Amino acid sequence: MLAVWVKVRIKPEKRQEFLAAIEVDAIGSERDEPGCARFNVLQDVSNENVYYFYEVYRDEAAREEHRAAPHYQVWKAAAHTLDGPTERIETRSVFPSDPNYWFQNDGDSK
Repeated sequence: MLAVWVKVRIKPEKRQEFLAAIEVDAIGSERDEPGCARFNVLQDVSNENVYYFYEVYRDEAAREEHRAAPHYQVWKAAAHTLDGPTERIETRSVFPSDPNYWFQNDGDSK
């Protein structure tokens, strides 16, 4: 499993546009990409203009599929809502160690 943390800072006046775009990408990622196990968007509690994305992909090929998806293009088109470059931390999942954990059927359409 490939897990990625992304930190972004947004322009406060562009918050609604940012949220609309990242919602399209996050929901589309989990709904439409079989290789994407998770795409969470989190807001920093001490700075409302800082957000974190927690993304889990089966492998590098799944992440490349994500970058080619239509919902990712919505996110890319909203780059002007960011206040500076993104910060990325790439990791591998250690626990849960069973790769099937991430792709268990939890009753949704995925």
